[in-house]
Amino acid sequence: MPVYTYSALDARGKAAKGVINADSARAARVKLRQSGLFTKELLETESAETPERHRSLELLQMVRRVRPQDVTVMTRQLATLLAANLTVVDALTDLIEQTENRTLQRTLIQVRETVLEGGTLAAALGQHRRVFSHLFVNMVRAGEASGALPLVMLRLADFSERQLGTRKKITAKMYYPLFMIAIGGLVLFALLTYVVPTVTTLFTNMRGTLPLPTVMLITVSNFLQAYWWLLGLGLLGVFVAVRQYGRTARGQRLFDTWKIRAPLIGKLALKVAMSRFTRTLGILLHSGIPLLDALDIARAVVNNSVLAEAIETARDAIREGANIASPLKASGYFPPLVSHMISIGEKSGQLEDMLLRVADSYDNEVETSVEGLTSLVEPVIIVVMALVVFSIMLAVLLPIFELNTIVR
Repeated sequence: MPVYTYSALDARGKAAKGVINADSARAARVKLRQSGLFTKELLETESAETPERHRSLELLQMVRRVRPQDVTVMTRQLATLLAANLTVVDALTDLIEQTENRTLQRTLIQVRETVLEGGTLAAALGQHRRVFSHLFVNMVRAGEASGALPLVMLRLADFSERQLGTRKKITAKMYYPLFMIAIGGLVLFALLTYVVPTVTTLFTNMRGTLPLPTVMLITVSNFLQAYWWLLGLGLLGVFVAVRQYGRTARGQRLFDTWKIRAPLIGKLALKVAMSRFTRTLGILLHSGIPLLDALDIARAVVNNSVLAEAIETARDAIREGANIASPLKASGYFPPLVSHMISIGEKSGQLEDMLLRVADSYDNEVETSVEGLTSLVEPVIIVVMALVVFSIMLAVLLPIFELNTIVR
């Protein structure tokens, strides 16, 4: 069914704009007239979803990805509209008018068309997995099945905003150390390729043997001057090789194990994963999704194949009659806090609340850990850069000291 954007006037002469679907332009004008609107302009924007249009939208979603921020804002708006007792179609229509991101707007138009054709909202969203995650789709499905879609959407909006806020905090904390590393690397490269060669030319006519640090500095400087491009290609090759190896099952498992076992950052990565897992599982259970299905969905959000495998093993054990805490604890990857709180939640019948409390606890720990890590990294970077610059200065000054000694 074609989709039209319209510009019209109501009975009071007030301008109105929006989107409407109809079999033809004439039918669209009739529908608007029946709604008390007098059409000024009517333009066709989209027609019924065809395989060609679906592939075109998929390509657009790959080229112009919808940012998590846009999906989070859209989720909150949809939750608010549904809570105001609007139908799903009317809520989607309002969202289409408000959305500024063209890719998301076209996606919502196709979602609304699927709903108008008799599909569920979850099924319509599930056709666009590049925009809406597995968690998002399943929570909407649970809300539709339970008849509590507005409440589930509000929970999903809270969850999305919290996850986005945590990610922004971590990213913001890491900007400064990364900026310092980048600037320090550029300064070091400039010193070795421009400043040092200019100074060391004074030593070429010196009689006698240059000190070892000076020889090493000149060698490194000459290599960077002549073969800096080779070094760049080498680093790029190493990066591509490591990335390709990381895509294999063995490489992914090795890297994921290192992520949660590495000094300093390992504990932080594990806390982030535990926060995602417990909050997702708690929200899903609160929304009425069965435990086994909730575990299957939560397994994907930890973003770690080792932890995902442990969750899958626990899921199989639970299917056979085990409780939740024991198999998670037996894996050796889940901290005692998680298994202990889950055990208490199972016994008290408050599993969902316990999971959300654990998630809140880990969110606070993550924020504290990031602050502590950045406060540690910054002085380390300064000390390392100072030592490197001092070494370069020492290598340059040693021949000068020896020359003064000879002259005296």
